[in-house]
Amino acid sequence: MKTRREFIKISSVGAGVAALGLHALDLKGLNWLNPDSSNEPASDEDMTPYPTYCEVCFWKCAAWVYVDKKGKIRKIIGNKNDPHSQGRMCPRGTGGLGMYYDNDRLKTPLIRETRPDGSQYFRKASWNEALDKVANKMKEVKEKYGPEAFGLFNHGTPGGHLEHLMRAYGSETNAEPAYANCRGPRSAAYYATFGAFIGSPECTDIRDTRCMVLIGSHIGENMHNSQVQEMSEAIDNNATIITVDPRFSTAASKSQYWLPIKPSTDLALLLAWIHVLIYEDIYNKDFVKKYTFGFEQLKAHVKDMTPEWAYGITTIEPDIIRNTAREMAGAAPAVVIHPGRHTVWYGDDTQRERAMAILTALLGAWGKRGSLYLPEAVHLPEYPQPEYPKPKWSWRDLPEGKFPLATMGITSELLKASIPRYKYKHQVKAWLVGGTNLPLSMPDKKLFKEAANSVEFIAVMDTMPMEVTGYADVVLPEATYLERYDFIRAAQNRVPNVALRMPAAKPRFKSKPAWWITKQIGERLGLHAYFNYDDYSEVIDWQFKKLGTSLEEMKKIGVKSFPRESGPLYIGEGEKFEFNTNTGKIELYSTDFADLGFDPLPNYKPHPEPPQNYYRLIYGRAPMHTFSRTSNNHFLWDLMKENSVWVNPKVASLWELKNDQKVWLKNQDGAITSFPVKVRITERIRWDSVYMVHGFGHSDKKLSRAYGRGASDEEMITKIAKDPIMGGEGMRGNFITFLKENPNKNRKEDKA
Repeated sequence: MKTRREFIKISSVGAGVAALGLHALDLKGLNWLNPDSSNEPASDEDMTPYPTYCEVCFWKCAAWVYVDKKGKIRKIIGNKNDPHSQGRMCPRGTGGLGMYYDNDRLKTPLIRETRPDGSQYFRKASWNEALDKVANKMKEVKEKYGPEAFGLFNHGTPGGHLEHLMRAYGSETNAEPAYANCRGPRSAAYYATFGAFIGSPECTDIRDTRCMVLIGSHIGENMHNSQVQEMSEAIDNNATIITVDPRFSTAASKSQYWLPIKPSTDLALLLAWIHVLIYEDIYNKDFVKKYTFGFEQLKAHVKDMTPEWAYGITTIEPDIIRNTAREMAGAAPAVVIHPGRHTVWYGDDTQRERAMAILTALLGAWGKRGSLYLPEAVHLPEYPQPEYPKPKWSWRDLPEGKFPLATMGITSELLKASIPRYKYKHQVKAWLVGGTNLPLSMPDKKLFKEAANSVEFIAVMDTMPMEVTGYADVVLPEATYLERYDFIRAAQNRVPNVALRMPAAKPRFKSKPAWWITKQIGERLGLHAYFNYDDYSEVIDWQFKKLGTSLEEMKKIGVKSFPRESGPLYIGEGEKFEFNTNTGKIELYSTDFADLGFDPLPNYKPHPEPPQNYYRLIYGRAPMHTFSRTSNNHFLWDLMKENSVWVNPKVASLWELKNDQKVWLKNQDGAITSFPVKVRITERIRWDSVYMVHGFGHSDKKLSRAYGRGASDEEMITKIAKDPIMGGEGMRGNFITFLKENPNKNRKEDKA
């Protein structure tokens, strides 16, 4: 029996190209991808630089895009005035050209059709037809159910344009995986403790630190550009690096201390460190006395949480726990306890992050040089428009009282609200999706498929034929960041600054910028007052002029910094400083948590262990790839074509596995990877765990380089541990075993 919506591959349009066999990152390789350009080298003097900021990852480094006299993009280099990049680009940033030149890109709008036999396919459509179809469905949903029933999954700057459209339309039913599937626990924890969010880039003063502690944070592999550069400076300055990780990561290889902790026990280690600081009387007494609330409660709480207690849980020896705590205390306050980025692990993640925040406070490592500095961002003036209509309900109402400290929409809640059998009070009937590949970014793929099949309509805006486009009714091909104007970048940093993104080339094929797509839909909905411009450059020029600069000036400099207005970068000696908490102090004992019935002080609780012959799945990043979005980018694919599964030699011997042998993975719930993955035998992973880089195992053949390369860790994540405080999706409670024979030989084509 066929479902209403089949997952259909974009390649069924018939516009696919053969896989490219390039193996060079030089100019010759680039010109092969772009046959109209010359093989002759061009000097900087022969090219025109255009300012941009990168969209390959969320660090959004400012850069210059060099274009030759024939209009061909030749290279991307960092903007020296940018605090995000400091004039240098990471491999992903320099490889951004591959997004522009990728011939697998979405080329034209597509509309889903159904044949007489019930099978489905995509046909090419004009922009007018595709936009009319989206706008008409939005009108229909608004009339039948109210605008709130149209949900949005978004991420990055493209998602920001869609969010503007949806708010003007009357819907705030939105969610992005970057919150509940990534950084949400740290937001809730640090806000409850300090009354402030960590933000992005994180306010870590690594360049001046004397000690940095990384707890499952892989600087050097996640390539957060300025942090990687500052960590190199810190190492040169003989800072102590302490890395807590079941895997010997790149950061661990640069550390004085590597603590190969038993997975799921990090909170016990943190509590033991807190115990040592307090009971050895080596915490920052002046800072704690002046700025914190709840010290006596904390002291009593951790009395029995000794290093010996933690050793039985974490497998980290008591002497190592004591010595590392003393290293932190000796370096304080110039200590960075890195808050991490992807923090959804075991379901108690907000409490783990709370322990990290408490440790930071005991060391006096907040608002001090070499610790966590006080960031500031430019406040952008709002372009004139009417107030957004107030929706009758929004993402805040979907959990119906659950997850009271959530500050953004929770992806799984929006999915469940799309499925009638969950009987949510508020039902979602249609989706817009932009900037996020849900099948590879969402845990519990069955939930996503059921939700996608339950809604009446899905429109997807993307640059590439990612898996999510196969579930769409309308596909809208977006221009890459090198081909469009966009929002002004005004992220927080040591110094407030703004950066310009402008087109360095015309959009390839029939792709269009997100601002144009949303404006066209908005006009069809009668929302002209919210899109009162002909080109988005008018908006940013108006904003720049209000800030005392202009679009013309920004085209020449790319980045502009401004004086701080909120006060100094660090808390001064003797200075009175109030925190945005209930008590006006750093809350070691959280009054918010206590009021809501949560533990006001973190407690360690055991987590499930792997079944016999199963191993905990740990996943992470690689410096040349961002999630699943770059795995088809030729320049980055050339650096890493597929992932592997890291296996400890003891386990490999038990299973008689060989290096580069291909295996399929099966998890505790019987889920099996669609594609095999190569084995990497290494001492760099504990025997009770395996490790994979996230973002591989693409199932759409239109991704001619990425299709079938490696395995998807998301297919193995079927068990979720919900964080009761803010709704985080804890994903590291899944366990895998190995299959040497192909279990998919007789499996039918996957349907939604």
